[in-house]
Amino acid sequence: MESRLAVNLSPALLLLLLLHLSIFVSPAASEFGQSCDAGVGYGEPACGASEGSSKILIKGGTVVNAHHQEVADVYVEDGKIVAVKPNIKVGDDVTVLDATGKYVMPGGIDPHTHLAFEFMGTQTLDDFFTGQAAALAGGTTMHIDFVIPVKGSLIAGIEAYEKKAMISCMDYGFHMAITKWDDDVSREMEVMVNEKGINSFKFFMAYKGALMINDELLLQGFKRCKSLGALAMVHAENGDAVVEGQNRMIELGITGPEGHALSRPAVLEGEATARAIRLAAFVNTPLYVVHVMSIDAMEEIAKARQSGQRVIGEPVVAGLVLDDSKLWDPDFITAAKYVMSPPIRAAGHDKALQAALSTGILQLVGTDHCAFNSTQKSLGIDDFRNIPNGVNGIEERMHLVWDTMVESGKISVSDYVQITSTECARIFNIYPRKGAIFVGSDADIIILNPNSSFEISARSHHSRLDTNVFEGKRGKGKVEVTIAGGRIVWINGELKVAPGSGKYVKMPPFSYLFQGMDKADAAHLSSLRAPVKRQISTA
Repeated sequence: MESRLAVNLSPALLLLLLLHLSIFVSPAASEFGQSCDAGVGYGEPACGASEGSSKILIKGGTVVNAHHQEVADVYVEDGKIVAVKPNIKVGDDVTVLDATGKYVMPGGIDPHTHLAFEFMGTQTLDDFFTGQAAALAGGTTMHIDFVIPVKGSLIAGIEAYEKKAMISCMDYGFHMAITKWDDDVSREMEVMVNEKGINSFKFFMAYKGALMINDELLLQGFKRCKSLGALAMVHAENGDAVVEGQNRMIELGITGPEGHALSRPAVLEGEATARAIRLAAFVNTPLYVVHVMSIDAMEEIAKARQSGQRVIGEPVVAGLVLDDSKLWDPDFITAAKYVMSPPIRAAGHDKALQAALSTGILQLVGTDHCAFNSTQKSLGIDDFRNIPNGVNGIEERMHLVWDTMVESGKISVSDYVQITSTECARIFNIYPRKGAIFVGSDADIIILNPNSSFEISARSHHSRLDTNVFEGKRGKGKVEVTIAGGRIVWINGELKVAPGSGKYVKMPPFSYLFQGMDKADAAHLSSLRAPVKRQISTA
């Protein structure tokens, strides 16, 4: 299910790796692994990779899985969890971490990111090293990124992203976008599933003239996904109506960031969500709706799930904790940093999404991390249509979800593990290798102190961004230690990461969402009472 990316490095790629090498280690952290001289940071040569001890014992913490928690020790060796039980005895060659009074949980899995993403005439600042380093500092140990085809070619797209990911420092997987339809795309989808370990395909119902597809392509894509056991995903906005809304705003002289939200209201997200759900029902295939941002879209998902349809709803952290008020800020840069699609909604949508997440209407939390800085956002200073769409979140997600959902009493600690890690692993068919603290699972583990506090700031985050949409937010519940692949990569507020240490995780088809669908198809066929045999009159 995994493969290390083994490639011959060209001089250019080798230079790129050297430019990205970065290790942050404080003297206090040296007992946990290799330490470096002061001053080593991003863009400087590293003195060693994030190796540390291959044997780690986490003592006395409350071990939390999605459906169970217990006070126990966790022993890790060679990247795997070897034992989970009380009072484990070890030798002197083992690094011991005291987790008394703290939670020991599976590392977060972010199902929705865009690293090194070429979009709207520019490219996201965070690549597969800086974005992943930020994730690790925030307690996320795996993410799934979206591959964009090159001129419609899936194979060319995956080859480009494999090169981009050579500098990765944590585990990752890929979704694949579908931006056109023909026999070649259909064949390449099978290659993606059977050879590349991709089990999900995304269809954009917005971004007309760039990524958007029509209903005919959507139907063909859904049918192909079903036959391959791959999950169909949609960005649900009515792209035609969005263009109409944008033109309407420009005619009214509304050219600033507020025009972005006004041009693509929640009703357009709700309409597209309903349409995608109904087409998926027509094909009888599971559906995953990415970045659910509105009550309108959430209610369509709720109705579908209540009827028994297999629909997954993914809110993102920005939609859960922010409202659209900042889009009206008189300072362009302040307002523009909040531009994403679908837009952050008016106050009230956030609370409704939180409630839907707490009651199971929505199943897991992503980020849609898509990092553009102030200079890039200024490409649309005279026309909101040219503002690159995207906000941060890959580092902040785990903390904000804990503070918003657990600290407030909306969900339990086990529910937190479910929505930040386990359900993602189940949906994309990598559970219990990921998303669990079980014997044999990958040693992707966080230690969270519920009594420690955090504050978010662009001055201290690890993204390359010069801004942060969560600037100034404070809360309780802090990730104090991150272990990825059996390596301590975040401790005492310092990172120990090196490019090239991450692994690509292949995700097999036919997850639990497909179980029983063949029986449903057979029942449907038997219910048709057709074709009817009729006598042909000879009169």
